[in-house]
Amino acid sequence: MRHPPSLTSLRLFLQVAYNRSFSEASRLSHVSQPALSRTIRLLEEQLGTRLFDRNSRNVALTSAGEALLPIVERLTADFDHAFSELEHSFAGERGRVVVGALPSIAAGGLPAAIASFRQHHPQVEVILHDHLSGNLYQQMQDRQIDLAITTPPESDGFAFHKLVDDPLVLVGPVGGALDEPEPIEWSIFRDHAFIAMAPRSSVRELTDAAFNVAGLNVRGLYDCTQLATVGALIEAGLGITALPQSTLGMLHASRIASRPLLNPSIVRQIGVATLKGRTLPPAAEVFRHHFLQSFTAAMPHSLA
Repeated sequence: MRHPPSLTSLRLFLQVAYNRSFSEASRLSHVSQPALSRTIRLLEEQLGTRLFDRNSRNVALTSAGEALLPIVERLTADFDHAFSELEHSFAGERGRVVVGALPSIAAGGLPAAIASFRQHHPQVEVILHDHLSGNLYQQMQDRQIDLAITTPPESDGFAFHKLVDDPLVLVGPVGGALDEPEPIEWSIFRDHAFIAMAPRSSVRELTDAAFNVAGLNVRGLYDCTQLATVGALIEAGLGITALPQSTLGMLHASRIASRPLLNPSIVRQIGVATLKGRTLPPAAEVFRHHFLQSFTAAMPHSLA
């Protein structure tokens, strides 16, 4: 066989085999009867055997046609199934999306967004990486994650869609001297031990910037990487800190008090980051669209 049969010719073979009629197969296939007869004749020539015995009244499969029929049925079914699966993948109904997020977001509004997404797209696998902002951008650059919910990038290689402003607030122990509702200035850290986040974290960068603007020389203690550690240190009376408002849900609400910080007012921008010049996989694009619609509603209203 110099050239394999085309899928079109095999589908027309099936129509004739099922209907035992060239005229009926022609009608159902929306091709002229001469064209159908010519296609079957060329198929027989390609295979080097007769597939139908036919006269003016009857059309019957030859033994070769009988042998070919289940093979063609399997081939066409596999082809249709494969492209049906591909169509679902192109539509974002199947596949995998790898999402990166800051720890506070991964433990905050993101789980609800993933849950609602999975309700509508149960055949899409969602993988979550929670890391600091710098790690997330590196993983995006390395194609380990599709998109990230994080702070703005420091380079031009990424696109960023801002969602919310996340203000920094003073955080201290409930019942302490600073447990008041009124705003307070950053100068308060001049007289209190400052529990700091890790140097590479987005929170540390913001607090350092705030101290610089306020003209304060504040030494950070402990350099924590986990918010749970910060909360435990505050509860133990070892100091106070400044955290984005969205992170407070990760601390013990009954043991932690917060109040607005002024002079300066510092906010952390949160949004969806993607790699410029890269088309997201269909499932990831569907998730991104879903997340943009749902995340703002999931965040505290004061951040929206």
